[in-house]
Amino acid sequence: MNPTAPDGPLRDHLLTLVPTPIGHLDDITLRALATLRSCDVVAAEDTRRSRVLLDRHGIATPLVRLDAHTIATRAPAVLARHRHVAYVTDAGTPGISDPGAELARLAIGLGVRVEALPGPTAFVPALVLSGLPVHRFAFEGFLPRKGRERRARLAAIAASDHTTALYESAVRLTATLADLAAACGPERPAAVARELSKRFETVERGSLAALSETFAAVPARGEIVVVVGAATGGPDDARGGAALPGGAREGGTLDLEAGEALARARAAEGLWGRELRAALEEAGIDRDTAYRLAVRHGRRGGSRPEPDPEDDTGDG
Repeated sequence: MNPTAPDGPLRDHLLTLVPTPIGHLDDITLRALATLRSCDVVAAEDTRRSRVLLDRHGIATPLVRLDAHTIATRAPAVLARHRHVAYVTDAGTPGISDPGAELARLAIGLGVRVEALPGPTAFVPALVLSGLPVHRFAFEGFLPRKGRERRARLAAIAASDHTTALYESAVRLTATLADLAAACGPERPAAVARELSKRFETVERGSLAALSETFAAVPARGEIVVVVGAATGGPDDARGGAALPGGAREGGTLDLEAGEALARARAAEGLWGRELRAALEEAGIDRDTAYRLAVRHGRRGGSRPEPDPEDDTGDG
């Protein structure tokens, strides 16, 4: 028996993750349409939205709802009852910042064979349209809304030597752009792609500070992807890195003075303990020096004892 093949009572069953348009309803592959027609049932994150797509393409396959609140309780029965289930989310490729990932894990655990079709996803066209280098990039999904995890993710984006794409809601866009400008520096290049492939698609490009001002004055609507440029400098930067507080450079070896300046700056942003040490290491400081700097500068409001960077028991 092939050890990688599905096993169990549902091993002859199939779950297909089917990407659907992020905007224009014609942005769907022929294979996706064929799968939606031939499967036994289409499981959907929102059956009302998916019905519009199926009706547009003349597909009469039955629909059942499987969303983030019902996958754990309903999915096992749906997968057991039907030999071939196609799963669609509200838009894009299932499994990327949506319940598709949970459904795939559950199906694999039940021995169901899982396949994923290629197709639309919002962050890829946003990266291309940003005009920023995309030979290397990271996808961050949605940032945490607050707390230590958000600060740590912002610090990682600030120190990254490659372009970063992330999703954000319209109501939180202005706050996120302001936080990114504070973490990365106001002049970091970025782009905000909105309503991709839809009638009112727009892409705004500029510095984080300029974009923050633009959307503070005229709030955005619709689905949004933010793309942030890398920390490293361009070809004219002989030292091969972006400037950091106190003359430090990202992407190269940092001297102690530069490391001190960076540690103070990151601590002022609210990082401490392991978060601070991780941010320093990402900026190019060796592990031992990062540890010492995190101990020296990792105070919280000046009222707590210096934390042990190995201790991750702080508040969230």
